[in-house]
Amino acid sequence: MSGSRRKALLVSAVLVGGAMLMTACQDSDAATETGGAQGSSSPTAAGNAVTPSGSSTAGSNQGTGKGSDAKGKGTSDGVGSGADTGNGEREPVGQSCGANDISWSTRPETQAGGYILIIVKAKSGITCYLPAALPTVAFGSDGTEAGPAEQTAGKQIKLSGSTTAYAGVNPKTTNANGGKELDSIIVAIGDDDPNPVSLPVGTITVDHPIVTNWHTAPKDAVPFS
Repeated sequence: MSGSRRKALLVSAVLVGGAMLMTACQDSDAATETGGAQGSSSPTAAGNAVTPSGSSTAGSNQGTGKGSDAKGKGTSDGVGSGADTGNGEREPVGQSCGANDISWSTRPETQAGGYILIIVKAKSGITCYLPAALPTVAFGSDGTEAGPAEQTAGKQIKLSGSTTAYAGVNPKTTNANGGKELDSIIVAIGDDDPNPVSLPVGTITVDHPIVTNWHTAPKDAVPFS
């Protein structure tokens, strides 16, 4: 989602919320004015008694508002509706990681003909989730993107504290000579991440690059072509 669209949605939400609040206040005032003429009535008789905690006792099937279930399909207390794991279940979704929520580093590896290992941790005080999807990795001024090194989506990873995640990038998967000579890569959590980062990687040749999903073990992030 573009920044201008996101901003427009936020402004609309504020305006709608303000209109609803004004309507609620007007309805409350009207009820107060008519209530004096009609005399007092018991909230319990109307079925809307309010407990000290602020929850309504009108109807046993209103629930607590949590909306949780046994499969972890999400709750309304800050966790999203859940991400499909591909096996008929869903994982709870919290705050998605953005590139600026993360500390980044890279190191060269020799397996699979040589590749770049991307290493990420959440910054101090941040807890966020890497999606079950490829990171977006681009090369050069033309924005050549790395394709998938794996045929299936990975798993959502919770980053917090010392938890580390890894993705492997093979910049050249062809045997032919040629390609672009570069010394950095541009990485984002996904296509909608507004703050991609530039990571130095030394001089590399780029030709049909590929990238793995996020993994919690570096041995699983080897990008075999």
